[in-house]
Amino acid sequence: MNKYKNLAFNTIVFAIGSFGSKILAMFLTRLYTTYMSSDMLGTKELIETTANFLIPVFTFAMSESIIRYGLDRDYDNRQVLSTAIMVEVMGLFIMALLSPFLSLIPFIKGFTPWLVVYVIVSSFRQTFSLFVRSIGYVKLYSFDGILATLTLFIFNIIFISGFKMGITGSLIAVIASDFCSAVFLFIAAGLGKYFRIRWADRDVMKTMLRFSIPMIPTSVMWIITGFSDRIFIKYMDGPVATTGDSAAGIYTAASKIPNLVSMVSTVFFQAWNMSAITEYNSKDIGKFYQKVYSAYQSIMYIASAFLILLVKPLSAILLNYNNHPEYKQAFQYTPVLILSVLMMCFNLFLSSIYTAAQHTKNSFWTSLISTVLNLILNAFLIKRYGIYGAVATTFISYLICYLIRIVDARRYIYFKVNHLSTFINIAVLLGMSILTIKQPPYYIPCLIFMTIFIVSTNFSAIISTVKNVLSKRKG
Repeated sequence: MNKYKNLAFNTIVFAIGSFGSKILAMFLTRLYTTYMSSDMLGTKELIETTANFLIPVFTFAMSESIIRYGLDRDYDNRQVLSTAIMVEVMGLFIMALLSPFLSLIPFIKGFTPWLVVYVIVSSFRQTFSLFVRSIGYVKLYSFDGILATLTLFIFNIIFISGFKMGITGSLIAVIASDFCSAVFLFIAAGLGKYFRIRWADRDVMKTMLRFSIPMIPTSVMWIITGFSDRIFIKYMDGPVATTGDSAAGIYTAASKIPNLVSMVSTVFFQAWNMSAITEYNSKDIGKFYQKVYSAYQSIMYIASAFLILLVKPLSAILLNYNNHPEYKQAFQYTPVLILSVLMMCFNLFLSSIYTAAQHTKNSFWTSLISTVLNLILNAFLIKRYGIYGAVATTFISYLICYLIRIVDARRYIYFKVNHLSTFINIAVLLGMSILTIKQPPYYIPCLIFMTIFIVSTNFSAIISTVKNVLSKRKG
Protein backbone atom coordinates (compact mmCIF):
# COMPACT_ATOMS: atom_id res chain seq x y z
CA MET A 1 0.00 0.00 0.00
CA ASN A 2 1.15 3.57 -0.75
CA LYS A 3 2.77 4.83 2.49
CA TYR A 4 0.57 7.93 2.37
CA LYS A 5 -2.54 5.77 1.93
CA ASN A 6 -1.47 3.59 4.82
CA LEU A 7 -0.97 6.63 7.06
CA ALA A 8 -4.32 8.07 5.92
CA PHE A 9 -6.16 4.79 6.52
CA ASN A 10 -4.79 4.44 10.06
CA THR A 11 -5.52 8.11 10.76
CA ILE A 12 -9.14 7.71 9.65
CA VAL A 13 -9.58 4.59 11.78
CA PHE A 14 -8.11 6.32 14.83
CA ALA A 15 -10.20 9.42 14.11
CA ILE A 16 -13.41 7.40 14.09
CA GLY A 17 -12.45 5.87 17.41
CA SER A 18 -11.14 9.07 18.96
CA PHE A 19 -13.63 11.69 17.84
CA GLY A 20 -16.63 10.32 19.72
CA SER A 21 -14.58 9.41 22.77
CA LYS A 22 -12.87 12.81 22.97
CA ILE A 23 -16.16 14.67 22.61
CA LEU A 24 -17.59 12.64 25.47
CA ALA A 25 -14.44 13.39 27.48
CA MET A 26 -14.92 17.11 26.89
CA PHE A 27 -18.45 16.91 28.24
CA LEU A 28 -16.99 15.46 31.42
CA THR A 29 -15.51 18.91 31.99
CA ARG A 30 -19.06 20.25 32.26
CA LEU A 31 -19.86 17.51 34.78
CA TYR A 32 -16.75 18.25 36.86
CA THR A 33 -17.34 22.01 36.91
CA THR A 34 -20.95 21.41 37.93
CA TYR A 35 -20.21 19.21 40.95
CA MET A 36 -16.71 20.37 41.89
CA SER A 37 -15.53 23.78 43.04
CA SER A 38 -12.35 25.18 41.50
CA ASP A 39 -10.20 24.07 44.46
CA MET A 40 -11.60 20.51 44.27
CA LEU A 41 -11.02 20.42 40.53
CA GLY A 42 -7.44 21.55 41.04
CA THR A 43 -6.81 18.80 43.61
CA LYS A 44 -8.37 16.16 41.36
CA GLU A 45 -6.09 17.22 38.51
CA LEU A 46 -3.01 17.08 40.75
CA ILE A 47 -3.83 13.54 41.89
CA GLU A 48 -4.38 12.34 38.32
CA THR A 49 -1.18 14.05 37.20
CA THR A 50 0.66 12.26 40.02
CA ALA A 51 -0.73 8.95 38.72
CA ASN A 52 0.50 9.79 35.22
CA PHE A 53 3.88 10.60 36.77
CA LEU A 54 4.08 7.25 38.59
CA ILE A 55 3.02 5.07 35.64
CA PRO A 56 6.14 5.49 33.46
CA VAL A 57 8.44 5.42 36.51
CA PHE A 58 7.23 2.11 37.95
CA THR A 59 6.45 0.42 34.64
CA PHE A 60 9.87 1.48 33.32
CA ALA A 61 8.06 3.16 30.39
CA MET A 62 7.43 -0.29 28.88
CA SER A 63 4.60 1.16 26.79
CA GLU A 64 7.22 2.95 24.68
CA SER A 65 9.03 -0.34 24.01
CA ILE A 66 5.81 -2.21 23.27
CA ILE A 67 4.87 0.04 20.37
CA ARG A 68 8.48 0.13 19.11
CA TYR A 69 9.27 -3.59 19.19
CA GLY A 70 5.71 -4.82 18.70
CA LEU A 71 5.87 -3.25 15.24
CA ASP A 72 9.35 -4.61 14.56
CA ARG A 73 9.14 -7.89 12.61
CA ASP A 74 12.51 -9.00 13.97
CA TYR A 75 10.95 -9.55 17.41
CA ASP A 76 8.49 -12.20 18.57
CA ASN A 77 5.29 -10.50 19.77
CA ARG A 78 4.82 -13.14 22.44
CA GLN A 79 8.22 -12.32 23.93
CA VAL A 80 7.53 -8.58 23.70
CA LEU A 81 4.23 -8.72 25.62
CA SER A 82 5.32 -11.38 28.13
CA THR A 83 8.56 -9.54 28.91
CA ALA A 84 6.77 -6.20 29.25
CA ILE A 85 4.17 -7.61 31.64
CA MET A 86 6.77 -9.27 33.88
CA VAL A 87 8.82 -6.05 34.07
CA GLU A 88 5.69 -4.05 34.91
CA VAL A 89 4.56 -6.50 37.60
CA MET A 90 7.93 -6.14 39.37
CA GLY A 91 7.84 -2.35 39.10
CA LEU A 92 4.26 -2.02 40.33
CA PHE A 93 5.01 -4.33 43.27
CA ILE A 94 7.82 -1.98 44.30
CA MET A 95 5.41 0.97 44.01
CA ALA A 96 2.88 -0.77 46.27
CA LEU A 97 5.58 -1.28 48.91
CA LEU A 98 6.57 2.39 48.76
CA SER A 99 2.98 3.71 48.65
CA PRO A 100 2.85 4.80 52.35
CA PHE A 101 5.30 7.56 51.45
CA LEU A 102 2.73 9.00 49.01
CA SER A 103 0.51 9.91 51.97
CA LEU A 104 3.14 12.46 53.00
CA ILE A 105 2.14 14.60 49.98
CA PRO A 106 -0.59 17.00 51.25
CA PHE A 107 -3.04 16.80 48.33
CA ILE A 108 -2.76 12.96 48.13
CA LYS A 109 -3.39 12.30 51.82
CA GLY A 110 -6.58 10.26 52.14
CA PHE A 111 -6.52 9.16 48.49
CA THR A 112 -3.41 6.93 48.54
CA PRO A 113 -5.15 3.51 48.20
CA TRP A 114 -7.21 4.75 45.27
CA LEU A 115 -4.13 6.27 43.65
CA VAL A 116 -2.23 2.95 43.86
CA VAL A 117 -5.09 0.98 42.32
CA TYR A 118 -5.48 3.71 39.68
CA VAL A 119 -1.80 3.35 38.64
CA ILE A 120 -1.91 -0.46 38.53
CA VAL A 121 -5.11 -0.76 36.50
CA SER A 122 -4.23 2.10 34.15
CA SER A 123 -0.77 0.63 33.52
CA PHE A 124 -2.14 -2.70 32.34
CA ARG A 125 -4.86 -1.06 30.30
CA GLN A 126 -2.21 1.05 28.55
CA THR A 127 -0.03 -2.02 27.93
CA PHE A 128 -2.86 -4.06 26.39
CA SER A 129 -4.07 -1.10 24.34
CA LEU A 130 -0.68 -0.33 22.79
CA PHE A 131 0.11 -3.99 22.16
CA VAL A 132 -3.20 -4.41 20.32
CA ARG A 133 -2.26 -1.41 18.19
CA SER A 134 1.24 -2.72 17.50
CA ILE A 135 -0.02 -6.07 16.18
CA GLY A 136 -2.26 -4.30 13.69
CA TYR A 137 -5.66 -4.41 15.41
CA VAL A 138 -6.22 -0.69 14.82
CA LYS A 139 -10.01 -1.02 14.49
CA LEU A 140 -10.24 -2.84 17.81
CA TYR A 141 -7.94 -0.22 19.35
CA SER A 142 -10.22 2.55 18.13
CA PHE A 143 -13.40 0.81 19.24
CA ASP A 144 -11.89 0.35 22.69
CA GLY A 145 -11.21 4.10 22.80
CA ILE A 146 -14.92 4.76 22.36
CA LEU A 147 -15.89 2.03 24.83
CA ALA A 148 -13.43 3.24 27.48
CA THR A 149 -14.65 6.84 27.31
CA LEU A 150 -18.29 5.79 27.31
CA THR A 151 -17.80 3.70 30.45
CA LEU A 152 -15.78 6.55 32.00
CA PHE A 153 -18.66 8.92 31.29
CA ILE A 154 -21.22 6.52 32.79
CA PHE A 155 -19.13 5.78 35.89
CA ASN A 156 -18.53 9.50 36.47
CA ILE A 157 -22.26 10.18 36.33
CA ILE A 158 -22.86 7.34 38.81
CA PHE A 159 -20.16 8.25 41.34
CA ILE A 160 -20.03 12.06 41.00
CA SER A 161 -23.56 13.04 40.02
CA GLY A 162 -25.37 10.10 41.65
CA PHE A 163 -23.41 9.29 44.80
CA LYS A 164 -21.85 12.79 45.16
CA MET A 165 -18.44 11.25 45.88
CA GLY A 166 -16.41 14.16 44.46
CA ILE A 167 -12.70 13.49 43.96
CA THR A 168 -12.93 9.90 45.21
CA GLY A 169 -15.77 9.27 42.77
CA SER A 170 -13.72 10.55 39.85
CA LEU A 171 -10.84 8.20 40.77
CA ILE A 172 -13.16 5.19 41.12
CA ALA A 173 -14.69 6.05 37.73
CA VAL A 174 -11.28 5.96 36.01
CA ILE A 175 -10.34 2.70 37.74
CA ALA A 176 -13.61 1.02 36.77
CA SER A 177 -13.41 2.25 33.18
CA ASP A 178 -9.78 1.17 32.70
CA PHE A 179 -10.51 -2.23 34.25
CA CYS A 180 -13.40 -2.81 31.83
CA SER A 181 -11.20 -1.73 28.93
CA ALA A 182 -8.31 -4.00 29.95
CA VAL A 183 -10.58 -7.04 30.29
CA PHE A 184 -12.28 -6.28 26.96
CA LEU A 185 -8.96 -5.96 25.10
CA PHE A 186 -7.53 -9.09 26.70
CA ILE A 187 -10.53 -11.16 25.61
CA ALA A 188 -11.32 -9.53 22.24
CA ALA A 189 -7.70 -9.61 20.99
CA GLY A 190 -6.99 -13.02 22.49
CA LEU A 191 -3.99 -11.67 24.37
CA GLY A 192 -3.82 -14.85 26.44
CA LYS A 193 -2.11 -16.58 23.52
CA TYR A 194 0.67 -13.96 23.63
CA PHE A 195 1.45 -14.25 27.33
CA ARG A 196 3.34 -16.95 29.21
CA ILE A 197 5.83 -16.37 31.99
CA ARG A 198 8.31 -18.67 30.22
CA TRP A 199 8.18 -16.43 27.11
CA ALA A 200 9.67 -13.52 29.02
CA ASP A 201 13.18 -13.28 27.60
CA ARG A 202 16.22 -11.75 29.30
CA ASP A 203 17.82 -10.50 26.07
CA VAL A 204 14.55 -8.98 24.89
CA MET A 205 14.15 -7.38 28.32
CA LYS A 206 17.61 -5.80 28.06
CA THR A 207 16.81 -4.45 24.60
CA MET A 208 13.43 -3.07 25.68
CA LEU A 209 14.82 -1.50 28.84
CA ARG A 210 17.75 0.01 26.96
CA PHE A 211 15.19 1.68 24.72
CA SER A 212 12.59 2.62 27.32
CA ILE A 213 14.66 3.73 30.33
CA PRO A 214 15.77 7.01 28.66
CA MET A 215 12.06 7.57 27.97
CA ILE A 216 11.22 7.48 31.69
CA PRO A 217 12.70 10.91 32.49
CA THR A 218 11.36 12.17 29.16
CA SER A 219 7.78 11.13 30.02
CA VAL A 220 8.17 12.34 33.58
CA MET A 221 9.59 15.71 32.56
CA TRP A 222 6.69 16.48 30.22
CA ILE A 223 4.38 15.72 33.13
CA ILE A 224 6.47 17.86 35.51
CA THR A 225 6.19 20.77 33.07
CA GLY A 226 2.40 20.78 33.42
CA PHE A 227 2.45 19.58 37.03
CA SER A 228 4.77 22.32 38.26
CA ASP A 229 2.46 25.03 36.92
CA ARG A 230 -0.37 23.81 39.14
CA ILE A 231 1.86 23.25 42.17
CA PHE A 232 3.39 26.74 41.94
CA ILE A 233 -0.04 28.34 41.45
CA LYS A 234 -1.51 26.36 44.36
CA TYR A 235 1.24 27.01 46.91
CA MET A 236 3.11 30.16 45.85
CA ASP A 237 2.18 33.67 46.96
CA GLY A 238 1.33 35.98 44.07
CA PRO A 239 -1.10 38.70 42.97
CA VAL A 240 -4.49 38.57 44.68
CA ALA A 241 -6.84 35.84 43.34
CA THR A 242 -4.23 34.56 40.84
CA THR A 243 -2.62 31.96 43.12
CA GLY A 244 -4.00 29.50 45.68
CA ASP A 245 -6.38 26.53 45.55
CA SER A 246 -9.08 28.29 43.53
CA ALA A 247 -6.58 29.71 41.01
CA ALA A 248 -5.13 26.21 40.47
CA GLY A 249 -8.64 24.97 39.64
CA ILE A 250 -9.24 27.88 37.25
CA TYR A 251 -5.95 27.08 35.50
CA THR A 252 -7.07 23.45 35.21
CA ALA A 253 -10.40 24.54 33.69
CA ALA A 254 -8.58 26.83 31.25
CA SER A 255 -6.48 23.89 30.03
CA LYS A 256 -9.50 21.84 28.91
CA ILE A 257 -10.13 23.61 25.58
CA PRO A 258 -6.45 23.33 24.51
CA ASN A 259 -6.95 19.59 24.88
CA LEU A 260 -9.03 19.81 21.68
CA VAL A 261 -5.81 20.71 19.85
CA SER A 262 -4.21 17.70 21.48
CA MET A 263 -7.18 15.61 20.32
CA VAL A 264 -6.52 16.52 16.68
CA SER A 265 -2.83 15.75 17.15
CA THR A 266 -3.38 12.47 18.99
CA VAL A 267 -5.58 11.09 16.23
CA PHE A 268 -2.80 11.72 13.70
CA PHE A 269 0.11 10.85 15.98
CA GLN A 270 -1.18 7.36 16.76
CA ALA A 271 -1.07 6.54 13.05
CA TRP A 272 2.10 8.53 12.39
CA ASN A 273 4.13 6.79 15.09
CA MET A 274 3.44 3.46 13.38
CA SER A 275 4.46 4.82 9.96
CA ALA A 276 7.59 6.48 11.35
CA ILE A 277 8.82 3.13 12.68
CA THR A 278 7.81 0.90 9.75
CA GLU A 279 9.06 3.34 7.08
CA TYR A 280 12.31 4.27 8.83
CA ASN A 281 14.57 2.43 6.39
CA SER A 282 12.76 3.45 3.20
CA LYS A 283 14.93 5.34 0.69
CA ASP A 284 12.75 8.48 0.47
CA ILE A 285 12.02 8.80 4.19
CA GLY A 286 13.13 12.48 4.23
CA LYS A 287 10.63 13.44 1.54
CA PHE A 288 7.93 11.47 3.35
CA TYR A 289 8.61 13.37 6.59
CA GLN A 290 8.68 16.71 4.79
CA LYS A 291 5.26 16.33 3.18
CA VAL A 292 3.59 14.81 6.21
CA TYR A 293 5.04 17.37 8.64
CA SER A 294 4.02 20.26 6.38
CA ALA A 295 0.42 19.02 6.23
CA TYR A 296 0.42 18.24 9.96
CA GLN A 297 1.60 21.75 10.83
CA SER A 298 -1.05 23.28 8.57
CA ILE A 299 -3.88 21.28 10.14
CA MET A 300 -2.70 22.18 13.62
CA TYR A 301 -2.43 25.90 12.80
CA ILE A 302 -5.96 25.94 11.40
CA ALA A 303 -7.37 24.01 14.38
CA SER A 304 -5.61 26.36 16.82
CA ALA A 305 -6.90 29.47 15.03
CA PHE A 306 -10.50 28.28 15.17
CA LEU A 307 -10.22 27.37 18.85
CA ILE A 308 -8.83 30.81 19.75
CA LEU A 309 -11.60 32.43 17.69
CA LEU A 310 -14.28 30.40 19.50
CA VAL A 311 -12.69 30.25 22.94
CA LYS A 312 -15.38 32.28 24.75
CA PRO A 313 -18.44 30.37 23.52
CA LEU A 314 -16.65 27.04 23.95
CA SER A 315 -15.74 27.94 27.52
CA ALA A 316 -19.35 28.84 28.25
CA ILE A 317 -20.46 25.43 26.94
CA LEU A 318 -17.84 23.30 28.68
CA LEU A 319 -17.64 25.12 32.02
CA ASN A 320 -20.56 25.56 34.38
CA TYR A 321 -20.58 29.27 35.31
CA ASN A 322 -23.89 29.04 37.17
CA ASN A 323 -22.76 26.73 39.96
CA HIS A 324 -19.24 28.16 40.20
CA PRO A 325 -18.92 31.72 38.80
CA GLU A 326 -15.14 31.75 39.26
CA TYR A 327 -14.80 29.65 36.09
CA LYS A 328 -15.90 32.69 34.01
CA GLN A 329 -12.35 34.05 33.98
CA ALA A 330 -10.79 30.78 32.75
CA PHE A 331 -11.16 31.67 29.04
CA GLN A 332 -8.61 34.51 29.22
CA TYR A 333 -5.81 32.06 30.04
CA THR A 334 -6.82 29.56 27.35
CA PRO A 335 -5.46 31.14 24.09
CA VAL A 336 -1.79 31.00 25.06
CA LEU A 337 -2.31 27.51 26.48
CA ILE A 338 -3.60 26.54 23.01
CA LEU A 339 -0.30 27.78 21.59
CA SER A 340 1.57 25.81 24.24
CA VAL A 341 -0.21 22.59 23.31
CA LEU A 342 0.48 23.35 19.64
CA MET A 343 4.23 23.53 20.34
CA MET A 344 4.03 20.37 22.45
CA CYS A 345 2.41 18.56 19.51
CA PHE A 346 5.24 19.63 17.20
CA ASN A 347 7.71 18.37 19.79
CA LEU A 348 5.96 14.99 19.87
CA PHE A 349 6.19 14.75 16.09
CA LEU A 350 9.93 15.35 16.25
CA SER A 351 10.25 12.82 19.08
CA SER A 352 9.01 10.17 16.63
CA ILE A 353 12.38 10.54 14.87
CA TYR A 354 14.20 9.68 18.09
CA THR A 355 11.89 6.69 18.58
CA ALA A 356 12.30 5.37 15.02
CA ALA A 357 16.08 5.91 15.07
CA GLN A 358 16.38 4.48 18.62
CA HIS A 359 18.09 7.66 19.88
CA THR A 360 15.79 8.12 22.88
CA LYS A 361 18.56 9.77 24.92
CA ASN A 362 18.16 12.85 22.71
CA SER A 363 14.49 12.94 23.63
CA PHE A 364 15.62 12.95 27.26
CA TRP A 365 18.09 15.83 27.19
CA THR A 366 15.90 18.07 25.03
CA SER A 367 13.01 17.50 27.44
CA LEU A 368 15.34 18.16 30.38
CA ILE A 369 16.20 21.62 29.05
CA SER A 370 12.49 22.43 28.67
CA THR A 371 11.65 21.18 32.17
CA VAL A 372 14.47 23.04 33.94
CA LEU A 373 13.55 26.23 32.09
CA ASN A 374 9.90 25.72 33.04
CA LEU A 375 10.72 25.38 36.75
CA ILE A 376 12.98 28.44 36.77
CA LEU A 377 10.50 30.66 34.93
CA ASN A 378 7.59 29.46 37.07
CA ALA A 379 9.44 30.47 40.22
CA PHE A 380 9.87 34.03 38.93
CA LEU A 381 6.82 34.70 36.74
CA ILE A 382 4.04 33.13 38.82
CA LYS A 383 5.11 35.14 41.87
CA ARG A 384 4.73 38.32 39.83
CA TYR A 385 1.95 37.54 37.34
CA GLY A 386 0.06 34.59 38.85
CA ILE A 387 -1.77 32.41 36.33
CA TYR A 388 -0.55 34.56 33.42
CA GLY A 389 3.00 33.76 34.51
CA ALA A 390 2.30 30.02 34.38
CA VAL A 391 0.69 30.33 30.94
CA ALA A 392 3.66 32.28 29.54
CA THR A 393 6.15 29.88 31.11
CA THR A 394 4.52 26.83 29.53
CA PHE A 395 4.56 28.38 26.07
CA ILE A 396 8.19 29.57 26.33
CA SER A 397 9.51 26.22 27.58
CA TYR A 398 7.75 24.24 24.82
CA LEU A 399 8.91 26.75 22.21
CA ILE A 400 12.55 26.43 23.30
CA CYS A 401 12.30 22.64 23.18
CA TYR A 402 10.93 22.88 19.64
CA LEU A 403 13.75 25.16 18.51
CA ILE A 404 16.31 22.66 19.80
CA ARG A 405 14.58 19.58 18.41
CA ILE A 406 13.94 21.00 14.94
CA VAL A 407 17.73 21.23 14.60
CA ASP A 408 18.80 18.11 16.51
CA ALA A 409 16.16 15.60 15.30
CA ARG A 410 16.82 16.35 11.64
CA ARG A 411 20.40 15.13 12.05
CA TYR A 412 18.93 11.61 12.03
CA ILE A 413 16.27 12.09 9.37
CA TYR A 414 16.74 15.26 7.37
CA PHE A 415 13.67 16.92 5.86
CA LYS A 416 13.03 20.46 4.73
CA VAL A 417 11.05 22.80 6.99
CA ASN A 418 9.66 26.21 6.05
CA HIS A 419 10.88 28.18 9.07
CA LEU A 420 9.46 31.47 7.79
CA SER A 421 5.99 29.93 7.55
CA THR A 422 6.34 28.59 11.09
CA PHE A 423 7.33 32.02 12.40
CA ILE A 424 4.45 33.80 10.63
CA ASN A 425 1.83 31.31 11.79
CA ILE A 426 2.99 31.36 15.41
CA ALA A 427 3.14 35.18 15.34
CA VAL A 428 -0.41 35.46 13.98
CA LEU A 429 -1.74 32.96 16.54
CA LEU A 430 0.05 34.84 19.32
CA GLY A 431 -1.52 38.06 18.05
CA MET A 432 -4.96 36.39 18.15
CA SER A 433 -4.27 35.29 21.72
CA ILE A 434 -3.39 38.81 22.84
CA LEU A 435 -6.52 40.23 21.16
CA THR A 436 -8.69 37.64 22.90
CA ILE A 437 -7.18 38.46 26.29
CA LYS A 438 -7.25 42.26 25.90
CA GLN A 439 -10.55 42.46 23.94
CA PRO A 440 -10.00 45.90 22.36
CA PRO A 441 -12.73 47.48 20.19
CA TYR A 442 -13.50 45.50 17.02
CA TYR A 443 -11.32 42.61 18.14
CA ILE A 444 -13.77 39.99 16.84
CA PRO A 445 -13.55 41.14 13.16
CA CYS A 446 -9.75 41.14 13.59
CA LEU A 447 -9.85 37.59 14.89
CA ILE A 448 -12.01 36.49 11.96
CA PHE A 449 -9.64 38.11 9.46
CA MET A 450 -6.60 36.48 11.09
CA THR A 451 -8.33 33.09 11.08
CA ILE A 452 -9.06 33.45 7.36
CA PHE A 453 -5.39 34.32 6.83
CA ILE A 454 -4.26 31.17 8.68
CA VAL A 455 -6.64 28.98 6.66
CA SER A 456 -5.71 30.50 3.29
CA THR A 457 -1.95 30.25 3.82
CA ASN A 458 -2.03 26.66 5.06
CA PHE A 459 -4.60 25.04 2.82
CA SER A 460 -2.20 24.22 -0.05
CA ALA A 461 0.00 21.93 2.09
CA ILE A 462 -3.04 19.88 3.08
CA ILE A 463 -4.20 19.58 -0.53
CA SER A 464 -0.72 18.47 -1.61
CA THR A 465 -0.74 15.63 0.92
CA VAL A 466 -4.27 14.60 -0.09
CA LYS A 467 -3.02 14.26 -3.67
CA ASN A 468 -0.27 11.94 -2.45
CA VAL A 469 -2.87 9.85 -0.64
CA LEU A 470 -5.00 9.59 -3.78
CA SER A 471 -1.99 8.77 -5.97
CA LYS A 472 -1.88 5.18 -7.25
CA ARG A 473 1.90 5.07 -7.07
CA LYS A 474 3.48 2.94 -4.39
CA GLY A 475 6.18 4.17 -2.04
